[in-house]
Amino acid sequence: MVFKKLLGAIGVGGPSVDTVLDPGPVLPGGPLTGRVHLRGGQADVTIEQITLDLVAQVEAESHDGEEHGAVVFDRVTVGGGFRLAEGADQTVPFSLTLPWETPVTRLHGQPLGVILGVRTEVEVGGARDKGDLDALDVGPLPAQEAVLEALGQLGFGFKSADLELGRIHGTGQRLPFYQEIELSPPAHHAHAVDEIEVTFLASPDGVEIVIEADQRGGPFSEGHDAVHRFAVSHQAVGHTDWIAEVDSWIKQIVARHGSHGGFPGDPYSASYGQTGHHDAHHSEFHHGTHHGDEHRRSGPGTGAVVAGVAAGVAVGVVGGMIAAEVVDEIGDAFEDEESEGDDEG
Repeated sequence: MVFKKLLGAIGVGGPSVDTVLDPGPVLPGGPLTGRVHLRGGQADVTIEQITLDLVAQVEAESHDGEEHGAVVFDRVTVGGGFRLAEGADQTVPFSLTLPWETPVTRLHGQPLGVILGVRTEVEVGGARDKGDLDALDVGPLPAQEAVLEALGQLGFGFKSADLELGRIHGTGQRLPFYQEIELSPPAHHAHAVDEIEVTFLASPDGVEIVIEADQRGGPFSEGHDAVHRFAVSHQAVGHTDWIAEVDSWIKQIVARHGSHGGFPGDPYSASYGQTGHHDAHHSEFHHGTHHGDEHRRSGPGTGAVVAGVAAGVAVGVVGGMIAAEVVDEIGDAFEDEESEGDDEG
């Protein structure tokens, strides 16, 4: 157990803290459990409040290019209002519910290169101090996993994943950022599509899937981006032939190549509006398209996507960090937001 001294606001000789998350990846919309361990310092103190911040490293477009920063996307008070004696140990268990749109950080054990953390803040004597930062691993919901697996079965390969600051207009997005998973197309679609970017916006009812296709231009036309939206219910996962379902989505996207269908333009700008062929977009959660009783949840598609994930992370989809460094250096990933120059005791 590694305690971190609370030195900044509380002062030398104050208590120390160590937050331990329960092992295993959590799911969007699911519980996050663990314990906050406190150790008393050189005097008795009152622990007024213990707060956990969910923090994400995001990218933002600016006039100077692309910038990276940290965003707190949820904040939960998990304890407080008790006396901590000098040198005493006390443990505060906690359980909180993750937002449904929490990004996915791992797929079948392989990191996607997306960095999330849980930061512990302790308030003593009216002073707040950031004490502990722990990596947060989030696995995919069954519907998210089914869609990604189907894309792998259809020949799409993983390129990278990141978090973009902003909102996708015309969707039910709630967080101030969204996750993009970039995939390269199989050879038989490469003539029409350079790549696709997949965003999952989950809710208690289901998952809205936003697919942006970077479509190639022809001899007499420029390339353009087209955005398509689809939605599935959580209940559809066990009753859908996902290969056929996702293949039908891709065929809709490719069929609109050259006709500038979908939602043309920049879907993430403030001026973006829902124009184009609305009949191609599902606005309600449905139970998917049923194609017999076949339901695939594992197979070569999963292996293809996971292999691509491993290769993509290894060459540095997180600003040069390799997979092994993602967890070890999560504190460095948030250094701009943490900016604490104190030595640890």
